[in-house]
Amino acid sequence: MNYNLIKKEGNNVSLKIAVTGEEFEVAVKKAYQKEGKKFNLPGFRKGKAPRRIIESQYGAGVFFEEAINILLPEAYGNAVDELKIDPVDRPEIDIESVDKTDGVVITANVVVKPEIKLGEYKGVEVENINVEISDEDVAKEVEAVREQNGRLVTKEEGAVVDGDTANINYAGFLGEEQFEGGTAEGHELVIGSGQFIPGFEEQIVGANVGDDIEVKVSFPEDYNAEHLAGQEVVFKVKVNSIKSKELPELDDEFAKDISEFDTLDEYKNDLKAKMQEQAKNNGEAALRDRIIDAAVANVEIDLPEAMVLTETDQMLREFDYQLKYQGLDLEKYCQFSGTSIDDLKEKMQEDATARVRTSLTLEEIAKAEKVEVSEEDLAEELEKMAEARKSSIDEIKKMFEADNYEYIKSTIVTRKTVDLLVESAKLK
Repeated sequence: MNYNLIKKEGNNVSLKIAVTGEEFEVAVKKAYQKEGKKFNLPGFRKGKAPRRIIESQYGAGVFFEEAINILLPEAYGNAVDELKIDPVDRPEIDIESVDKTDGVVITANVVVKPEIKLGEYKGVEVENINVEISDEDVAKEVEAVREQNGRLVTKEEGAVVDGDTANINYAGFLGEEQFEGGTAEGHELVIGSGQFIPGFEEQIVGANVGDDIEVKVSFPEDYNAEHLAGQEVVFKVKVNSIKSKELPELDDEFAKDISEFDTLDEYKNDLKAKMQEQAKNNGEAALRDRIIDAAVANVEIDLPEAMVLTETDQMLREFDYQLKYQGLDLEKYCQFSGTSIDDLKEKMQEDATARVRTSLTLEEIAKAEKVEVSEEDLAEELEKMAEARKSSIDEIKKMFEADNYEYIKSTIVTRKTVDLLVESAKLK
């Protein structure tokens, strides 16, 4: 086979692959061995007809398409390696010519990684991050824990107020017609949670047990149910019961109930120490991000749209995985939030662009600084992973050895590159 780079315009590359007649004949034989068994010709058992007989009946090119399918993956892969290009998307393939004697000529058009012009990345100046935890921060956290340990108590009298949990029946109407999906009985609604359409919960405030009220709201203009988008609707609501949250007293007994400490002061001191440690870790992570962002801001990249779209799809898969972990999926999320898959992708594109720019920048800095992974680095990382997953090192090796640990090596290179940036950064 012969490979030639025809042209390169920006991130778009065209390359030509020439397959000799001899190489094509090998592929045609393989195609016959694979597809020949499907032919049923008179005088031969099914699948036993000779190739020349099949070709005489169906044409000399009967196996050409399958032969090209057999040839293409290896031919394209070899072309990528020999021409030293780095594709980021699937190629567009054009079969220019096919001939039994002269072979096959293939043109592949593909988007490749962009050229990157690094700016200043060592010694970038960034604002330091304060990680001091105050007594006020501790007090807020204690109050949050107190809220979590509150209990719901049925209100014997009094109206719904913000923070109450109202048990309601409701039915939604567009004009005189009741619309699908807008009805429920015995729904527990925490007033002020933002669970319902804007304006709904506020209109429940002031209602008493047994009241029948009408709640008028408008669906968002971008609501995913088109017949409801932007429409004013009426919900007929009945208040079945009201519960308010009763909070525990903030004293030593509270500390005993929710911790291993005997006094509230001991609990607060321990909580402050833990919050300080967490704040330190979060601050270090945030500072690393600031330093990375500063380095990325100095880079010139003509980012291919294909890379952003690929990253957006990856982010959408990650979001779907998170939703499934919570017992939801993308379809249900879109229904509840009044959005669509396309809306989600559009919102994710800015972050996807930033992620791709960051990844390419760190990759280029690693090349410039000749960041490498030693055998000791790899062994240490495998040991950490085994400990974190409570597995043996051999089990971890089996998971990653198929690609020669490239995923792990890439992770180590990225971390070492960021460490290099952090060590040289100037904090203000």
